[in-house]
Amino acid sequence: MHCCAARTPLAIALACLFSTPVLAQDPATPVATVVVEGSRPTGLGVADTASTGVVSQKQLEARTVYRPGELLEATPGLIVSQHSGEGKANQFYLRGLNLDHGTDLRTTIDGMLVNQRSHAHGQGWTDLNFMIPELASSLDYAKGPYSAEQGDFAAAGAVSVNYVNTLAQGIAAAGIGQNGYARTLLADSPKLGNGNLLYALELFRNDGPFIHPDGFRKINALVRYSEGSDTNGFNVTLMGYKAHWNASDQIAQRAIDSGLLQNRFDTIDPTDGGKAHRYSLSAAWSRSGDDASTKANVYIVGNQLDLYSNFTYFLDHPATGDQFNQPDRRITLGFNASHWWRGTLFNRPSETTVGVQLQSDNIHNGLHDTQSRVRLATTREDHVRQRSAGVYVQNAITWAPWFRSVLGVREDYYHNDVASQLALNSGTASAHQASPKLSLVFGPWNKTEYYVSLGRGFHSNDARGTTIRVDPKNPDMPATREAPIVPARGLELGVRSELVRGLQTSLALYRLDYNSELLFAGDAGSTADTGRPSRRTGVELSNYYKLATWLTVDGDIAYARTRYRDADPAGAYIPGSVEGVASLALTVDNIGPWFGAVQLRYFGPRPLIEDNSVRSKATSTINARVGYKFSPRLRLAVEIYNVTGRRDSAIDYAYRSRLPGEAAEGKFDVHFHPIESRSLRANLIANF
Repeated sequence: MHCCAARTPLAIALACLFSTPVLAQDPATPVATVVVEGSRPTGLGVADTASTGVVSQKQLEARTVYRPGELLEATPGLIVSQHSGEGKANQFYLRGLNLDHGTDLRTTIDGMLVNQRSHAHGQGWTDLNFMIPELASSLDYAKGPYSAEQGDFAAAGAVSVNYVNTLAQGIAAAGIGQNGYARTLLADSPKLGNGNLLYALELFRNDGPFIHPDGFRKINALVRYSEGSDTNGFNVTLMGYKAHWNASDQIAQRAIDSGLLQNRFDTIDPTDGGKAHRYSLSAAWSRSGDDASTKANVYIVGNQLDLYSNFTYFLDHPATGDQFNQPDRRITLGFNASHWWRGTLFNRPSETTVGVQLQSDNIHNGLHDTQSRVRLATTREDHVRQRSAGVYVQNAITWAPWFRSVLGVREDYYHNDVASQLALNSGTASAHQASPKLSLVFGPWNKTEYYVSLGRGFHSNDARGTTIRVDPKNPDMPATREAPIVPARGLELGVRSELVRGLQTSLALYRLDYNSELLFAGDAGSTADTGRPSRRTGVELSNYYKLATWLTVDGDIAYARTRYRDADPAGAYIPGSVEGVASLALTVDNIGPWFGAVQLRYFGPRPLIEDNSVRSKATSTINARVGYKFSPRLRLAVEIYNVTGRRDSAIDYAYRSRLPGEAAEGKFDVHFHPIESRSLRANLIANF
């Protein structure tokens, strides 16, 4: 029946125009999903909110990404950017937040938390360069603080990339391209004993379009032994990643206008850059039956970063320059376990999940003044021991065929122990928080469901900011302490529909409040000077449409209004907060030997200072892929990035800096990092 002929409450009319995306379920819950033919699995009757989803392996394979972290843009409304060299963690934007390098986006890869607490450069540092996209089996996302399973860093959203245990076929891939790009990958999962041995080796290089090349070089390796299945089995995994790079950091617009720099791909300090490595050993185990399921995973991760940056050039140190070094090395231990069971409660069908999450970080980091990567002075050095424990319970009850509730609560405890070079900034701090969650789900009627969700979440703060007493650069000046935990509160109204065959749509209206925007600034070694409460309200629309066996369309759009909630003469706008975001992707396959994709990505203008008098421009890019299958085991894919050759910014900031020859006070200016110029890459993929 034509949708407009259906019975028409307002939501049905909405469903006529759109129709819903896939939704994430509790990973401990073995609920069977209904599959729309040729489409991704339905969220109707499974999802707890309108803003959760699952992206399949096939959908991930179709995405054209310039860097691994951009795979996360499969999450509707999420922007992944970069403001420095390729080895640095990405910049993230979601739901009106500039998430910096991951402060409010909880990210896990293969069950291991990627966000690094109390990091030398930024809280929640999320370096995804160790991720190998070909090993991803799915991506689960959940936005807002509405799931009891998601704790630290998940107030805006949580993304989980799951790795395969086995590959259907071995992979041998080689790629070459412009700007010094080259990549090779070898991966397979042969039988070994009672299980399989998955291995992968990736070699990668990229110089980028910069006058002083990025010189990014990395090696990735993975070995995993597994037995059984995802629901009844186990695996043990060893990962290793190592990289080094140069960085063309953001540059002042006046440096281009004055002719000081040759072009937008030049840099003020060509000695910026860094090196990093990550090694991990992890194990996962699961057992499932018809009415119960238990999962557990444990991991140990060794991370090390040596980062050199210069954002203000000669403002603080006219003779030697403002370059600074942020070394960070840590050992992280993590353990997660959950148990799910199905039963009855109040004589109604019920599903309950209980879980525990433990983490311990042993961290050594610092902040040093440098010139051309030579250390000149030390601002601070710290030994941080940070421990946390979280427990949660979540219960879903089906009260009627058209109504179910999901009620959860988690309790988190944090303890920080900081030994600082400056004794006044040493100390301990502890905090705990209870985070209740509630979702009410109504329907489905006419293949349409409605959601009301509310919950409390949080992000942890840098441990150094919780014990600080004085500014390490000026010990006579007191510094503001921050709380170990920053609460956030969320409210969401949503609808998802599959009224039109092959079309899945979700619409969400949300509000997200933070008690404080105060953060420890790793670049300064002290807390930032603003602790104002904030509010973000917005709307998100996500569509997935399987138009034909050979054509799929993804269309997402989001808008957010972000403001401080207190009165201040400086203004009410939150600098860097994202407003409008949109993406449109068309994927073509099964047209004889041909396949391809094209993706439009729009990142709207943003306020750069509190009174909104300085704003960034919008950024738009189009990426495309054209491929040809020579045989079932051999194919060629040609990828084109920034097809239209746009000269936009990947990111913009507004602050004071000093160029050579300028007055001591420097100048206030917009600073930007350019998106990459048009470039082409060719990849030959063989299966065996």
